[in-house]
Amino acid sequence: MDLKNGTIAVKAARKVIEAETEGKDTEVELPYDFTAPRGVFVTVKTYPELELRGCIGFPEPVYPLEDALVHSARSACHDPRFPDLTAAEADNCVVEVTILTVPKLLDVKDREKLPETVVIGRDGLMIELGSMRGLLLPQVPVEWGWNAKQYLAQLSLKAGLPVDAWRYEKSSIYSFEGEIFSEKSPNGDVERR
Repeated sequence: MDLKNGTIAVKAARKVIEAETEGKDTEVELPYDFTAPRGVFVTVKTYPELELRGCIGFPEPVYPLEDALVHSARSACHDPRFPDLTAAEADNCVVEVTILTVPKLLDVKDREKLPETVVIGRDGLMIELGSMRGLLLPQVPVEWGWNAKQYLAQLSLKAGLPVDAWRYEKSSIYSFEGEIFSEKSPNGDVERR
């Protein structure tokens, strides 16, 4: 996705978030490029601290991007890890949209070699074990300064699993890439990260 469409995505997410926090309905008009199914996450961060305030999305392309984007933006206002986002907070937050590639299973027989296949800053990861599932976007290990083993450990914890669950033969690890578009400041210019 180019910066023009990335900017459209972020502005649409911002419009939905503002309406949701004000208790209003809103419709967004998105171009044809947004009709194809895509995975997407909408992230809300405090400004200028850039601390996480909400992040919800769809890891797989099960809905048209326009629908997934709107639903994710609304849901990010009600991330269960935090109190509901207020209109005042929304005014002082930055909005980030990450468009995902289709997750692919990492087929690594020797789990001790799994960290060697992970590229920090490029790869988002998802883990599944039984009914437990966790996902971390590609920008997360960069923001926290994690190496590949730390990233896999945090991924396991995100799923509510033991820290070494990524080593379990029965766990499935998927990787994906993300195109990240973010406001530089609240309601500000959008940049590709």
